[in-house]
Amino acid sequence: MIKKCLFPAAGYGTRFLPATKAMPKEMLPVLTKPLIQYGVEEAMEAQCNIMAIITGRGKRAITDHFDISYELEHQIKGTSKENLLEGIRNIIEKCTFTYTRQNEMNGLGDAIYKGKALVGEKFPFAVVLADDLCINPDGDGILTQMIKLYKKYKCCIVAIMEVPKEDTDKYGVIEGKELEKDVFMVSNMIEKPDKNKAPSNLAVIGRYILTPDIFPLIKTTKPGKNGEIQITDALCKMAQKGMVIAYKFKGRRFDCGSIDGFVEATNYFYSLKNN
Repeated sequence: MIKKCLFPAAGYGTRFLPATKAMPKEMLPVLTKPLIQYGVEEAMEAQCNIMAIITGRGKRAITDHFDISYELEHQIKGTSKENLLEGIRNIIEKCTFTYTRQNEMNGLGDAIYKGKALVGEKFPFAVVLADDLCINPDGDGILTQMIKLYKKYKCCIVAIMEVPKEDTDKYGVIEGKELEKDVFMVSNMIEKPDKNKAPSNLAVIGRYILTPDIFPLIKTTKPGKNGEIQITDALCKMAQKGMVIAYKFKGRRFDCGSIDGFVEATNYFYSLKNN
């Protein structure tokens, strides 16, 4: 049902300077795989096979990563290192990758709007922010969980998690009523609200299922927080006109856009490898 997954990947990654001066933040490795590969693998598990990536200047390493490196493959062919490329080869064989650029950093809403040319205007699509590294070692991945929920509700869905009240100014925060366990009908969404004005402690993280009717809403959304076009504001308009679902997912999320979260993710995945 949902075959396309959009990856906004045009940000500068300034919190990781100078490492991200010449390397996209989405290519930062957690153990031996870059962040964006984890996101693509999560999308593949959810039966998506068309990956639409919004890039920017200096992001060619992403394009190269999801392509064949003939010289490298020739060098390691027949050696013990050859099997290290099996995972990325499988991705390249099974997925189609399309790209476009976000020429200016005008916010996540603008990046998703730029993806309209890649995902089209007929079918729902997924959105993954690669620096939110998610894992559910006990079952379905987060995107798979959300697509199953979409089959029931047929509307836009955002993934949410509980955060400390003092951290709500770092996220989009939802207000809504619980329809069933861990599933909320959204009545309001606020991007990075002041701690004393947050309607709840349920914060949106980088996983979305969006329907094509989000595009005209983004187009008419004025710049909001930080002077950027926020997807939160467009989804808020949709919630007031129709229905948007917020889903408290099963699993863990690591904020790999921050140094602390990146180190936490590295340690966690290393512990999984050695257990």
